[in-house]
Amino acid sequence: MAGVCLFLFDPVGNRHAYKIVYFDGIAAGHAVSVNPAGTVGYLGNAGQHLLFYDAHTLNEIDRISTLRFETARTSLQGSTHVIWLTDEEIVTPVGEHFYAFRLGDLANPRRLVRHGVKLPHGMKRTASGRYVVYGSMDNPADGEAGEARHVGIWDRRTNRVSVVQLPATCWHVAVHPGDDIFYAVSFRVAPQDYRDYHEWGMAFLKEYAFEIDAREKRVLRHWAAGREVPAHVNSDIILSDSELIFCNGGSQSIVGIELANFAHYRIIDERADLAAHMARPREVATQLHDAFARGSFATNSRHFLGALRVSRFSLLDSVYACQISADQSLLFTANRGLNCITVYDYPAGTQRIRVPMPELQNYFPWLSAASDPRLGFHHGALIG
Repeated sequence: MAGVCLFLFDPVGNRHAYKIVYFDGIAAGHAVSVNPAGTVGYLGNAGQHLLFYDAHTLNEIDRISTLRFETARTSLQGSTHVIWLTDEEIVTPVGEHFYAFRLGDLANPRRLVRHGVKLPHGMKRTASGRYVVYGSMDNPADGEAGEARHVGIWDRRTNRVSVVQLPATCWHVAVHPGDDIFYAVSFRVAPQDYRDYHEWGMAFLKEYAFEIDAREKRVLRHWAAGREVPAHVNSDIILSDSELIFCNGGSQSIVGIELANFAHYRIIDERADLAAHMARPREVATQLHDAFARGSFATNSRHFLGALRVSRFSLLDSVYACQISADQSLLFTANRGLNCITVYDYPAGTQRIRVPMPELQNYFPWLSAASDPRLGFHHGALIG
């Protein structure tokens, strides 16, 4: 499914409201982003579409198939993330290149430069605006299959792309607010039968966070965590004045690394307890079914056992969105496994409010009552 949840929050009295819309004909919804004016949203997806919507009403504005410009080598490839150049123009990867699209004229984009990585994913523009930095997924496509273990840097002034090699794949990035420095957090997966990167499993391996100089194209500092640290399968990566913060749907946590020393860290734990599991039999059944549908236990037992260690033996996934308010007093998270939005006081990390979300059957009546009721939260964006 591909949809958007618009969540409104007033910290005075914790007043809140929400609206949820799913868009027909669009699949594999992934990340949302909003133009600088806060008026137009973009729903990134792995279904080879561009889709724009009104950021206030969620009404669809326009859409287009990217297959008319370049064919994706794998169905996992899509324009999942974008950069807004103006209120009407975005840059996003399509096939082997970056393209610039303008609202009102989506059929006539500008092809810009080859991205140079296996499967481009999360992307941001650095503080000066000169560099576009981006992560990469491992690629299952024939001839391209294998781990990425790199990030890309596109110098928009010289129009040159550089690829920085790393010891681990990084899907997502965040940028420093004042310098041309960015951060990438590792996303480590295990291919089924040691070759299938489409039906991957969560890898029980150590994780990394890298601080990278976009101008010098080199790692400045890095953080490494033993595999027992719950820092697996990250999604949103953000910065406060004091911390690099990232949420982890696999390990069910939010990790904050101290920027001053890039060593000390803390954890906000969102792991589902036994009562939460007992109250969600449909979700647990779906999680187990989908795990066994991805690969054979007979030949991939290490992946199943490793995934259990990654999740700390939880049978629900977890938090995939985290965003911090402009005054850095509130941390917003969306938990896919528990189907809720939680607001924390920051930097204390204490829970202010948790809002349960409605069931998916409310939006798709043809789903059976026994089906998984979760909406499917992923990346978030914060306005205001």
